[in-house]
Amino acid sequence: MKPRALVTGGAGFLGSHLCDALLADGYSVVAVDNLLTGRMSNIEHLRREGNFEFLHIDINRPFECGPVNYVFHFASPASPVDYMVHGIDTLKVGSLGTMHALEFAHKHRAKFLFASTSECYGDPLEHPQKETYWGNVNTIGPRSVYDEAKRFSEALTMAYHRYRGVDTRIVRIFNTYGPRMQLNDGRIIPNFMKQALRGEDLTVYGDGKQTRSFCYVNDEIDGFLKLSKSEEHFPVNIGNPDEFTVLECAKRVIAVTSSKSNIRYEKLPQDDPRQRRPDISKARKLLGWEPKIALNAGLEMSLDYFREAVAAEMPLKA
Repeated sequence: MKPRALVTGGAGFLGSHLCDALLADGYSVVAVDNLLTGRMSNIEHLRREGNFEFLHIDINRPFECGPVNYVFHFASPASPVDYMVHGIDTLKVGSLGTMHALEFAHKHRAKFLFASTSECYGDPLEHPQKETYWGNVNTIGPRSVYDEAKRFSEALTMAYHRYRGVDTRIVRIFNTYGPRMQLNDGRIIPNFMKQALRGEDLTVYGDGKQTRSFCYVNDEIDGFLKLSKSEEHFPVNIGNPDEFTVLECAKRVIAVTSSKSNIRYEKLPQDDPRQRRPDISKARKLLGWEPKIALNAGLEMSLDYFREAVAAEMPLKA
């Protein structure tokens, strides 16, 4: 009998790719999503898959969908545009939603993996960021609805492990990109791709010297699966340690898209991290995992998706 996995946020960017990977790995999958930011188009190709089920569920309330062997908790607005519009919903799913997902896992004696974030490190004073770093986070700033929701969820996950015996894992996700990202979600690569393909100037905030580390979605999902099969209960960074300035990323997107776009500079948003790079020593040692896809290759692999998404939204400039 196939093992059964629950994916919360299963119609989202990462959640939908995770559903694909779990099905390919021999799982039966039930995806739940309230569709606040998830999209049915992300999982449309799975609707006729016999081992896949979708349930329109709000996990901010107690829920039930039958016995499972694994819970992958990925439900949450994840882009700045989404979580700043849906701030209270973000805090709810990172508290009530996480508690209900953990209660569900406890009831069914299921293993549990929580999708946390590099935003737990805030604007880091340690570089690169190790899992032992406690972070530099503005607890009342505009980004705190996301940062603190994830930090509280980590605490709740560890509490259910310590006090209820739930078999938990925590993955800290760094900037991830690839097909199924929403064009208007405010993250760097979809913003740049959209602007370059439209022939518009690329918007770089501040001087563009702030750094990010971009992991292609296939590599990221591979790290999730490897972590899910480990016995590690403390957080593990899964991301690409190759570090780029935002300006360098903009130039690479212009090159990959063969765009004639220029770069426009705007004011840096409050609490925007100055640097972001994962130390993945733990993932390498514990999981034998490291990313394989370099930034240029990942941008090339994402290009057709973004071309189609932009063309569906509006005609491309000549």
